[in-house]
Amino acid sequence: MKKILVFFMFITASASGMFAQPGGVVNTIQPQIMVIPYTKEGEDIRTILEDDVNKRIVLSKIKEAFDNRGYTTVDFTARLKAAKGNAVFTGGNKADAKSQIIQMSGADVYVEVEIDVTSTQYGNKVRIILNGYEVSGGNSLSNKIGESYKSGDIGSTGASAVANCIEDFLNTLQAKFTDIVENGKSVMVTIGFDQNSQYNLFSEVGSQGMLLQDEIEIWMERNAYKNNYHLQGVSDAEMLFDDVRIPLKDPSAGNNYTVSRFGLSLFQFFRSLGLQTKRDVKGNQLFITIQ
Repeated sequence: MKKILVFFMFITASASGMFAQPGGVVNTIQPQIMVIPYTKEGEDIRTILEDDVNKRIVLSKIKEAFDNRGYTTVDFTARLKAAKGNAVFTGGNKADAKSQIIQMSGADVYVEVEIDVTSTQYGNKVRIILNGYEVSGGNSLSNKIGESYKSGDIGSTGASAVANCIEDFLNTLQAKFTDIVENGKSVMVTIGFDQNSQYNLFSEVGSQGMLLQDEIEIWMERNAYKNNYHLQGVSDAEMLFDDVRIPLKDPSAGNNYTVSRFGLSLFQFFRSLGLQTKRDVKGNQLFITIQ
């Protein structure tokens, strides 16, 4: 068995409305989709599609499936040329170049598409594994497997494998993404203290002399999307919110609302209380350390 192909698909949506509906109907959100080839260590993202027609066939079939749902596809080659023009590849760091292209896409969702091929004297068996994730948080949205066995070439067999799983995959992805549009993205927030800090969660802060714990929870209730948050636990040294919802889009600017942006708002809140903090973001996790 040889593994011949992995793709990343990136989806970005407009600021309001709903995701695509089953049966090919798309409401006001018109997601843009970009398919990016996976590169293993040592492979060059600039050339990975050039010498493999089977990869290009499968790539086209995946894009076609989204087109049939009414989505707009973004051409990877065009984005690649733009990246070159912006000197993304300066320094020769291939992995960094790929991450910068991803950032340039402005995507909300990425879909990992992996293809395994087993060739025999009777034909080719192609298995496609689709895994969809939220870009900003890494939450899983949809997972499907499609297979096909034919006596024809790899490209046509791969196209059949795509057809065998893409509709179920898109329907599940649509349902999960609609929930994000309506109820926000999930973020985990951990608030702790530097070992030399003079504060803890029971310290009195602010002009009203309230406990820091209470100030934080009031702010979280006011600023979580649709006031939706869950406080998992509190000690004198740590406060853990395991599910804080933030909007998909910035309500004022209309662009993607990120975990970092939410962290900035929380940083400003602590500054208003006279507290200095450090913040760190890892996927959908936000860590705040009070100095």
